[in-house]
Amino acid sequence: MTISASAPAAATGDRWRLASKANKWTAATAAVAAVAALPILAVIYLAVTPAAEIWQHLASTVLPAYSLNTALLSAGVGLGTAVIGVAAAWLVTMCRFPGVRWFEWALLLPLAMPAYVVAYVYTDLLEYAGPLQTLLRDVFGWSSARDYWFPDIRSLGGAIGVFTLVLYPYVYLLARAAFLEQCVCVLEVSRVLGRGAWGTFFAVALPLARPAIVVGIILVTMETLNDYGTVHYFAVQTFTVGIFDVWQHLGNAAGAAQLALVLLVVVMLLIFAERAARRGQRYHHATSRYSALTRLELKGRHAAAAVTVCVMPILLGFAVPVLVLLRYTLFHPHPGGFWSRFWVEAGNSMLVSGLAAVFAVLIGLFLAYGNRLHRGRALLIASRFACLGYAVPGAVLALGVIIPFAAFDNAVDAAMRDTFGISTGLLLSGTVAAIIFALTVRFLALSFGAIEAGLGRVTPVMEETARSLGHGPRSRLLRVHAPMIRGSVLTAAVLVFVDSMKELPMTLLLRPFNFETLATGVFQYASDERIEQAALPALAIVAAGVVPVILLSKMIARSRAGSGAAQPEAEATVTPDPRAAAPAA
Repeated sequence: MTISASAPAAATGDRWRLASKANKWTAATAAVAAVAALPILAVIYLAVTPAAEIWQHLASTVLPAYSLNTALLSAGVGLGTAVIGVAAAWLVTMCRFPGVRWFEWALLLPLAMPAYVVAYVYTDLLEYAGPLQTLLRDVFGWSSARDYWFPDIRSLGGAIGVFTLVLYPYVYLLARAAFLEQCVCVLEVSRVLGRGAWGTFFAVALPLARPAIVVGIILVTMETLNDYGTVHYFAVQTFTVGIFDVWQHLGNAAGAAQLALVLLVVVMLLIFAERAARRGQRYHHATSRYSALTRLELKGRHAAAAVTVCVMPILLGFAVPVLVLLRYTLFHPHPGGFWSRFWVEAGNSMLVSGLAAVFAVLIGLFLAYGNRLHRGRALLIASRFACLGYAVPGAVLALGVIIPFAAFDNAVDAAMRDTFGISTGLLLSGTVAAIIFALTVRFLALSFGAIEAGLGRVTPVMEETARSLGHGPRSRLLRVHAPMIRGSVLTAAVLVFVDSMKELPMTLLLRPFNFETLATGVFQYASDERIEQAALPALAIVAAGVVPVILLSKMIARSRAGSGAAQPEAEATVTPDPRAAAPAA
């Protein structure tokens, strides 16, 4: 029998073609990551550009106030969200009391509320002419503010309270995930050694959950640093407000970029400090067997205290603002043209948010799959850097988008003038495309994190089998991976869509002339002290935000190892919020 050499040659050719396709995919992934990282690189480049005397001027005027207020705001919000989030997560995970099943998902509802909307509502309720102070004056016979003391909602303390109410779900979600993943054996050993419930919590459960809690606090800090509507409305001078002032009022883009770079460095230092603090500390499950979590039955005053701890954040962070907005919407007349303007704003929000979700999912899938094909460190670093947009305040990212877009517009316009004698004007700057690009870069970390986690559940055996059958990278993605990560892709799209609906700073800075979204409409109405007109657009944003809350609550089921139909009492693990991918960058 004659053995032909064509078979090995053909096999070698197939392997070469597959390797060539993988290399092309890797190169394309690196190129996409570079484009996504362009705004961040532009901000860094602009920050190192000399700005005429900007630091001396800021240091002698407002920089100390910016630094102090930002530090106090971040510390206060971090502490408040940690206390509420951890306490609520421990109670609903390890205790039984009336309504605990409802609290498990209802505690996530404030996540749907934009902080600036809550700020507008509570300012209207608690200011001097608001219903609460008016009622107090009528009841006690006070005639003016000199007769009594009432805390000023438009203050640093008021901002801390508002942010705490709407951002604690980040800590709650990740802390609950950590508590659910802990092995029952470890907790039982602590009890056997003589520690009570509180001792076990502080000595065992809390240290094991610390990494997740710290990640949640870092996410809260980044959201706080990104906010503009709340701190601007409360007249709290933070770095974000300073970036707007230096850029818009002083006309110094380089100075704004330098302030922005300080924020980015602070966030990175927080992340590195947390990782350094837990370096060498590892916790692994020593057994593949899991048992149901043993819940402590609370009765009497203990049950009442647990219900109060869980009810108050939901009541103050979600129920009260929603009821106030509903009352304004239903019982206050709207001026002529309001409804037509509302539908235009809603359509604009749907347009930019929907396209941003599509592009973020496509790019996130491309980057995550490219890293799976080629597990090189350089490509991973490039992808992580491209996802840093979530750690950058929206005002900073808007600046990073304008710089390359303006350079492109000027270059094209100059070329067309020299060649054809015509002016092209602004092609990208000040357009809807700029908003969509900025939103995509800002929330790419959400998409990348969710899809990367989904791809991690596809076993290498499946991919190797498809490769042995002759399927290239694109074919494997479409035939093997895509059907299996459909849920992760949907989750990523919904999260990006909803966060884009709420995004205010970038939309304010990048929107075209006479282009309003629901977020900018709410901001404009509230700035003009027309909270009644701001109510309906705000409710629309909240309604869109409830969708991911429902999805996240459904993830709290059937994911704890050992749980299932045969073990109805076993508790479920929360799938970590894809936002956690941002600090990992």
